[in-house]
Amino acid sequence: MRQRTRKFWGAILLLLLAVVWSLGAMMVAQSGIGLGHWFTELVYYVVAGIGWVIPAGALVWWMAQPDRAA
Repeated sequence: MRQRTRKFWGAILLLLLAVVWSLGAMMVAQSGIGLGHWFTELVYYVVAGIGWVIPAGALVWWMAQPDRAA
């Protein structure tokens, strides 16, 4: 797959990841995390806020790979 094609699909997947991750984080937060201790909520929101960076970083790394020599 050429880098240009990977970047196209990667951009679509990044948008999809952001939407799914944020909706999932909101769903988990509404399901009862708000009833806990303030520190539990803080840890959850930090993990949920930063957690998407790992899969997004892997996706960006995949998108940036150079084309293979023909």
